[in-house]
Amino acid sequence: MTLIRSISGIRGTIGGKPGEGLSPIDTVKYTAAFCSFIQESRQKANPRFVVGRDARLSGRIINNLVCATLQAMGADVTDIGLTTTPTAEMAVTALSSDAGIILTASHNPENWNALKLLNHKGEFISAAEGARVLEKAEKEDYRFAEVMHLGKYSVNDQMLDYHIARILELPLVNSEAIRRAGFRVAVDAVNSTGGIAIPALLKALGVEEVICINCEPDGLFAHNPEPLPKHLTVISETVRNQKADLGIVVDPDVDRLALICEDGGMFGEEYTLVAVADYILQNTGGNTVSNLSSTQALKIITQKAGFEYHAAAVGEVNVVEMMKQNEAVIGGEGNGGVIYPALHYGRDALVGVALFLSHLAEKGLTASELRATYPDFTISKNKIELDPGTNTEKILNAIHQQHQHLPCHTTDGLKIDFGAEWVHLRQSNTEPIIRIYAEAKSPERADEMAVAIMEAIKKVVAGQ
Repeated sequence: MTLIRSISGIRGTIGGKPGEGLSPIDTVKYTAAFCSFIQESRQKANPRFVVGRDARLSGRIINNLVCATLQAMGADVTDIGLTTTPTAEMAVTALSSDAGIILTASHNPENWNALKLLNHKGEFISAAEGARVLEKAEKEDYRFAEVMHLGKYSVNDQMLDYHIARILELPLVNSEAIRRAGFRVAVDAVNSTGGIAIPALLKALGVEEVICINCEPDGLFAHNPEPLPKHLTVISETVRNQKADLGIVVDPDVDRLALICEDGGMFGEEYTLVAVADYILQNTGGNTVSNLSSTQALKIITQKAGFEYHAAAVGEVNVVEMMKQNEAVIGGEGNGGVIYPALHYGRDALVGVALFLSHLAEKGLTASELRATYPDFTISKNKIELDPGTNTEKILNAIHQQHQHLPCHTTDGLKIDFGAEWVHLRQSNTEPIIRIYAEAKSPERADEMAVAIMEAIKKVVAGQ
């Protein structure tokens, strides 16, 4: 059993003793702590909350616990039911709420669930706010309401329609061009809420031929829910065999978007953001942001268009903060997370689909032809597991010393810039692990760089 308490939310496996997984007791504890934090920060005894969930088997139980706990704290709850993370984010502001909780463990397997915490802007709470929530939970610094002050409960099942309507209103979403293109699209939603949201969006955009795979939101994930190439063989074959123009894959809470080309090949999760950013840059121009572990292709196309690119620490909160600081028109993360502030500040696969299809339709290219227009890089993703108690900070400092003759970034771990190549080392906050990302022009070279850094780490550890 696993329970991970972090500033970005509470996630864990279902089952086991309290404190060892996301048990009912832990669910109540952290929900109450978050509600107490919102009551204090918003100076309201009865704040308004939005609660939504993905289709996990444990979702209804966790949802009932969360809603009841919020009511017991004196908060009014609007339950938007089966939904996506970006829809829940937009619902917070649409319903003038003080906070939100989306119940999803993102790409984690079906035996996981999580409480992701949103502020009154429908954005993830900051690190400092998250730390305060954790402190309240550990000290049990919260107080339940007396019977005459219990919160109210209501249901709203219109938020997905609202989300889609707002997407269709965006000036750069060209529904007419999409309709004329006559796209045939396959969708793999891993049997979660993307099976509701993505087909509905495609129909609204004018895509008449939609091939649905794993679109029944029963929470029985048909494959590993992380949208990586090794998990996407079925949709790849379907796109090729059914002669679809595009394959769309989303994770269980629909904030990550992976695309399959018409030949069954991977467009590349890293290039979802690149393609959407290219479309925005061509139409409006503006600055862009991604995290330090994302492909440099975004930087290249941004600077080529005459605008500024900025790199943020890994994590949606950090990307959003840098986007605001630099007035970025588009941003996100290389895991297929597109953040389009013209709609809202959150990773959103739905708006990513709409903008990508608009780009594809206006270009008149196939997906593989469009992909070929971008600088081609490969990222090798690895990790090295260390003994408990290992001082990972000292290891990173030692590697930094070895490469001090090169440009290095220490905003988030250590990123070493080799010119047209880079390596990024990040230590885990919860485990004795260092993750190593390396980008180069070929998979072989990226792997070679990653292995070299891992060998250097092993030597440092042996020296210690």
